[in-house]
Amino acid sequence: MSLRNPPATMLGQGQWVNGPKEVSMARRRYQKGSLVPKTGVPKNGLWIGRWREDVIQPDGTITRPYRWEVLGAIIDYPTRKLALRALEARLSTINSPTYRARPTAAFAEFANRWDATVLSQHKPSTQSSIRSQLRRWLLPALGTCALKDLDGQKIQAFVSNCNTNPKTIRNLVATLRMMWNSARAWGYVAHSPFDGLVLPKRGLVHTFTLSLQEIRDAITSASDPYRTFYMILAETGIRGGEICALRVDDLDLENAVIYVRQSVWRGKLQTVKSRKGNRRFPISSQLVEHLTVYLRTWRPNDLGLLFATGNGTPWDHSLVRKRRFHPLLKKLGIRQCGFHAFRHGNATLLDQIGAPMAVRLNRLGHAEPQTTMGYTHVVTADERRTADELGKILHVTERNEQLKNVAVKTLTLTTQ
Repeated sequence: MSLRNPPATMLGQGQWVNGPKEVSMARRRYQKGSLVPKTGVPKNGLWIGRWREDVIQPDGTITRPYRWEVLGAIIDYPTRKLALRALEARLSTINSPTYRARPTAAFAEFANRWDATVLSQHKPSTQSSIRSQLRRWLLPALGTCALKDLDGQKIQAFVSNCNTNPKTIRNLVATLRMMWNSARAWGYVAHSPFDGLVLPKRGLVHTFTLSLQEIRDAITSASDPYRTFYMILAETGIRGGEICALRVDDLDLENAVIYVRQSVWRGKLQTVKSRKGNRRFPISSQLVEHLTVYLRTWRPNDLGLLFATGNGTPWDHSLVRKRRFHPLLKKLGIRQCGFHAFRHGNATLLDQIGAPMAVRLNRLGHAEPQTTMGYTHVVTADERRTADELGKILHVTERNEQLKNVAVKTLTLTTQ
């Protein structure tokens, strides 16, 4: 193949041009590579570098195919000498004494292996969430790209082109980091494409929370077992999946303590959301008294669940929300919301009564104070006092202006 005719059109700096693959051969101790100018695409032309690179194939053999890569535009490197410097910098890793051949795989191929061996070890809810991310976002954008070709520029372009909210983008990058850790451990890559990555700022999300009166109305208007269900949510602030996984053994009524040890996802028991999610905390004497009465009519089941279906399986909190909670809210004239509104309401009440941050973190199962503060929806006394003072100043100023205008009009009429 002529060096003057690279085998494919280049689109931008850093892109590969697939050359002919060749069988394994002894590795050269040092490569200088070849430099090829290509004019016409884009305007003013490009400098293209070519070299051999050791690659471990799926069958274990090592091949040394040619690699073609755009080094830059001729306008950026006006002389061949400057372009050769760029090529030399690109070959520095390959010419390093520590360089070793690495396996090769497209992102989609690697994702399948990672799913089968790593993701499958996670809890079902995590598997479902990440597979959804792969299917909807990651594979369409990065699936055909070779792992070793994924650099910071490509990851930044992916982040910038994601037409979704900042939280989802951060979750996608977190998934990519998980996958990249495995890729490095398995020898596919040695670099990190996340250095200097710029993520979108977190937007301020205004989450609806139930007021104290709305919480009371929901509890008193419901009948058991749902009344007990709502009481526990309101006082403890635990997640919907966590309350559905509560066992009678998780209630230490003698010491007024509740334990959160597991969660439910789509009717299946699994571990809690995070390490901090596994926790214990005290409950009020009023809730202890109510639970004592509730357990007298509680129907035992094989799993010992506090709330179970007729078949003895865990409640699905999404079904409880749709079939029981939403109709109740509609009846009471309360805005439709999920069980997380109890959690936000609980966090707000904890802030109002001045509960220490450590207590709030433990009860809600949060690792960072910033997360807990995001659940708090309360106007503090200082904020209310500041608003009142501003109002007084503004109203006085406005009142003085009105009196001044009246005086001017009166003086004008008197003069006339």
